Amino acid sequence: MLEMFNLKGKCAIVSGGSRGLGRGMAEGLLEAGASVVILGSSQKVEESVQAFKKQGFSCAGMVVDLSRTEECKRVFDQAVELLGDLDILVNAAGIQRRYACTEFPLEDWESVMKLNLTVPFLLSQMAAGKFLAKKNPGGKIINIASMLSFFGGQTVPAYAASKGGIAQLTKAMCNELAGKGINVNAIAPGYMDTEMNAALTDPANPRYREITARIPAGRWGTPEDVKGITVFLASSASDYLNGAVIPVDGGYLVK
Repeated sequence: MLEMFNLKGKCAIVSGGSRGLGRGMAEGLLEAGASVVILGSSQKVEESVQAFKKQGFSCAGMVVDLSRTEECKRVFDQAVELLGDLDILVNAAGIQRRYACTEFPLEDWESVMKLNLTVPFLLSQMAAGKFLAKKNPGGKIINIASMLSFFGGQTVPAYAASKGGIAQLTKAMCNELAGKGINVNAIAPGYMDTEMNAALTDPANPRYREITARIPAGRWGTPEDVKGITVFLASSASDYLNGAVIPVDGGYLVK
């Protein structure tokens, strides 16, 4: 049974794989035997790649502005060429902006929606094309949803809208691709102790204490907490799971 989780010989692209949850997901895939290309926007890409290589993993990285459509397409093709194949896509790149909904700048709205929703659609579209072109069609697309795929949050209207969109995109693409051997699922992380949530994780912040009190597990999540679900969704163990949006939240949603 454990062999079902083995990713040896599999090839993966992880957008946003140089930091936070994306790095944890990339590391999980590498530990399970996959070869991974990380796409990111800063020098952290090279830092992460070198760290992974020192551990003996097969990893490469590319610095790219994913919000530029033509650049995104070009780098995707280069990544597939470098890997030699593509079996897994993880759409982990994302940004957050906070303003009251009545004051939210349109420029920031468009930036969040572009990177959090349009880019995952574009990468998924291109990945699906590669999967369908195989002699034996198949592949895994893993999107990153959020607690805000289920509720609205406060002062994050663009993020909430984009993550609601990710949940629906996952279901829509599943309907068209599941019968063709392609699994499309989403992970919905709960409150995670990462750079994106730095404004919330100060123990002196009343909101931090409020959130922590609602988590039955009694703590915020870490990148380590998303490794297992990522490997599961990338492996043959999840071949009959499709269109799911899976909370990884320490029980937050059920409290």
